[in-house]
Amino acid sequence: MTDDARPGARRSFRSWRARRPFWGGLLLALGGGEILLTEKASLKVVMHIGMQGLAGYLLPGLMALLGLLVLFNPAQRLFYSIVGVLASLGTWVTSNLGGFFIGLLLGVVGSCLAFGWLPDQEPRTGRRERRRRARVRAEEAGTSAV
Repeated sequence: MTDDARPGARRSFRSWRARRPFWGGLLLALGGGEILLTEKASLKVVMHIGMQGLAGYLLPGLMALLGLLVLFNPAQRLFYSIVGVLASLGTWVTSNLGGFFIGLLLGVVGSCLAFGWLPDQEPRTGRRERRRRARVRAEEAGTSAV
């Protein structure tokens, strides 16, 4: 990839990311993935509590799916985040104490971030953009004062 193509791709990704609850969906999906990975831990490490079998794989799989749905269908983020927090809390019983607390916390925090995201917020500008705008304002003020 050439240097000319990178800023455009990065800018378009940042624009795509700003229009959806990116971090909430990502954390929810990562929480589900982490819990699925702890299911594969050795039997000396794994503590199976409560229902075993399908539910231990179903809830983290659902968490990962909900995280992706939050990313690619942000209009339904409220429903996905409520189901995501319930699935995350359900892994406490079904999947090694929620992936040894890590996946559970990632899922709950991601669901809360997705629930609290507002679609009509102005996207944050980067530090460079704020400095550039301040510099332009200072130059305009300096030329108009002269």
